[in-house]
Amino acid sequence: MLNETLVNIAAHLPEMARRQPDTTAIIFPKQGRRLSFAELNQMSDRIARNLLSVGICRGIRTVLMVTPSPEFFALTFALFKAGAVPVLIDPGLGIKNLKMCFAEAEPHAFIGIPKAHLARLIFGWGKGSIRTLVTVGPRLFWGGCTLNDLINRDASHEPFIPAPTRHDDVAAILFTSGSTGAPKGAVYSHGNFAAQVEALRQVYGIQPGEVDLPTFPLFALFAPALGMTAVIPEMDFTRPGSVNPRSIIDAITGYGVTTMFGSPALINRVSRYGVKHGVKLPTLKRAISAGAPVPAAVLERFTSLLAPGTEVFTPYGATEALPVCSIGSGEILGSTRGITDAGGGVCIGRPVEGVRLEVIEITDDPIFYWDESLRVPTGKIGEIVVQGPQVTRGYYNRPDADHLSKIADPETGSFFHRMGDLGGRDEDGRVWFCGRKSHRLETASGTLFTIPCEAVFNTHPAVFRTALVGVGPRGEQRPVLCVELEKGIKVDQEAVRSELLAIARDHIHTHSIETILFHPAFPVDIRHNAKIFREKLAVWAARRLQ
Repeated sequence: MLNETLVNIAAHLPEMARRQPDTTAIIFPKQGRRLSFAELNQMSDRIARNLLSVGICRGIRTVLMVTPSPEFFALTFALFKAGAVPVLIDPGLGIKNLKMCFAEAEPHAFIGIPKAHLARLIFGWGKGSIRTLVTVGPRLFWGGCTLNDLINRDASHEPFIPAPTRHDDVAAILFTSGSTGAPKGAVYSHGNFAAQVEALRQVYGIQPGEVDLPTFPLFALFAPALGMTAVIPEMDFTRPGSVNPRSIIDAITGYGVTTMFGSPALINRVSRYGVKHGVKLPTLKRAISAGAPVPAAVLERFTSLLAPGTEVFTPYGATEALPVCSIGSGEILGSTRGITDAGGGVCIGRPVEGVRLEVIEITDDPIFYWDESLRVPTGKIGEIVVQGPQVTRGYYNRPDADHLSKIADPETGSFFHRMGDLGGRDEDGRVWFCGRKSHRLETASGTLFTIPCEAVFNTHPAVFRTALVGVGPRGEQRPVLCVELEKGIKVDQEAVRSELLAIARDHIHTHSIETILFHPAFPVDIRHNAKIFREKLAVWAARRLQ
């Protein structure tokens, strides 16, 4: 039985420490610090051993609020080794959402920097459940111990034997960004993480000894598991769209980075700077961007900085399932871009090996059991559902969300996860993304899908991006196109409005769009700064039209 197999995601670290002990595992240029794989493994072993001494052991849900640092890496691997369950909640979710996340996760322990402990006390996060406290940095008046206390409590260099966790045992709870609803805690098993590591290795051909630049903390944890050196750039990880491009470029060129992960907002910012200043990044073998569709113009700019033939890959997935599909910039710029610009949706490639992807009829109701009749024909837009080893089984303490997002598959004994995304398949097996299901517009003249409609307007040279939102009750929604113009250019908004209305009339699926509003800067998701927060824009548009 699969569940009887011992799997602990932290086992990758001691294996890499055995294979390449002196290779650098992590580099922090700003701090002038670096740790080898052997040093990182020894530090996490010591922490894991001493976490047990304070009651943070197998099954203990532990909120981790620590800024990217050597301690963050060592702590995360130590928690996995101890069999504890890290709970990762993005601090940028907002006070109300954070309190709700703590209430749902019911954590037993809290490990954080002093600022996080102060916020915990002020806002009452986890007040009824947290009983163990660890401070990374100076501890003030809130009790518990410090990480230094733990590290110095037992200086043994004896290898720590990881907890005998199994494939389906809970490894972590990762909260979604909440950009399309309330944040939910996706429950990751050790098997889910192991499948993710293997998928990333296979899909992108990553080899031990490469150098990685992760600009998203969660992806930073994959680097040591894959045997890569992780260079942690100097940046505010909560605001990737505002990164200083020079810090990213200097890290790539200074350390010979071969792989980088960045949100579309970060890739856009770096590419604009790079083109303007004639930057070249010859060491990069691949760049990976996820979190939202990457516009073709951004891919074109960024690939111009790379060696010939080097691609930007855009994996498709979500917190609950990643990677699901993948496509390279070569295919986008060479064949799918024109279809996207004409309103055919964004091509997200083909499913990765081991993932079964289906497209089913659109409904907001629960679907309890899989049936082949749910499928839609090739070429028709429906909801994307997926099945595979990297797909999480459910949410923590959210049975209502489980009912809406999971479909039992009696034939395989497994399940499908409903991505909440709309799309379709073409005759070549490629998948085309057409927007979130919750963002579709139900108008008096029919249904409108956001991504296909927005794409035709995004071709206008003065437009940075657009967002289609609905105002009014479902079934009678008024389509409103919100437009964010390119920064730093002077345009006549009324002239642009007239030109966009002409574009609307040129495409059959945008005929009904007659209202255009200009917005100075779209609200975006807090995690990648790239996914447009259409719910907020819809409220703004409704107020403007009153």
